[in-house]
Amino acid sequence: MRSNRLLHAVGLVLLLFVDAPALGAGAEIASETVHIPFVSGSDHASMVAGVFLPPGDGPFPVLIYSHGRSGTEAERSLTRIPDPRGHVRYWVRKGFAVVAPIRPGYGATHGIDHEDSGVRYDLFGNCWGTPEFERSASAASEAVLATLDWVRAQRWADPKRIVLAGVSMGGLASIASAAKNPRGVVAYINFSGGTGGNGSRAAEQSCGLEAMEALMSKYGKTTHVPSLWLYARNDSFWGADWPRAWYAAYSTHDNSARFVMTDPVPNADGHQLLTRGNRLWSGQVDRFLEERGF
Repeated sequence: MRSNRLLHAVGLVLLLFVDAPALGAGAEIASETVHIPFVSGSDHASMVAGVFLPPGDGPFPVLIYSHGRSGTEAERSLTRIPDPRGHVRYWVRKGFAVVAPIRPGYGATHGIDHEDSGVRYDLFGNCWGTPEFERSASAASEAVLATLDWVRAQRWADPKRIVLAGVSMGGLASIASAAKNPRGVVAYINFSGGTGGNGSRAAEQSCGLEAMEALMSKYGKTTHVPSLWLYARNDSFWGADWPRAWYAAYSTHDNSARFVMTDPVPNADGHQLLTRGNRLWSGQVDRFLEERGF
């Protein structure tokens, strides 16, 4: 795999601090690393997670952040807790506590990778294997729902004001979790959501695009949680047309979803919208959160 592919994958899971808004002069974000119990079938384990708190005692509204997915096991092992100087600072500045779990199969949590969709590419960008996107999304959603259970028990958390947000595979995990309408979740934000893509081998023509459209339609049928979908025009994984098709399939059933196609992320792949395009999404998220009463 080419070195620039590795750097791009690392960029999906390491939250860079490019374009990060300031919290305030001299202000620091309180943070700690915790272990969140996780049960999946007969597996009993725990997820490593970062917790970032604003000043004060709370209770705070909570943002549960779900990271993206890299293409190889070696790259997934590099998944880290977000750097507070990145977009975490944006949420904390708004008074949110941020909880960022590392899902099983990634980083320090280790464990079995249950999020593999079965998609494979050859050297020419041809797709092999039958996509199992719902299985992948369900596995990622289990980690989000376990985090929700843990958050509700924390004294500093407002259990009735929880927002989900995620990037790429984490965006899909947020969509899948919201489709269950979990208690206390009042909104979710999807950054570049999807899975099975490969921006270098199959730019804008990733495997299973129609299958993803069908899955989004299914999720839209059961979701009652307002959402904001954000994609960049120069996203090499999905392109500009397929995210619109996914949203159209989803919003046929869920009219509380809002879709925004941003301008291209400058000097970066649009799939890195969250980490490299703060000026493109922050105003949209500001308005969305204000409308939800934050």
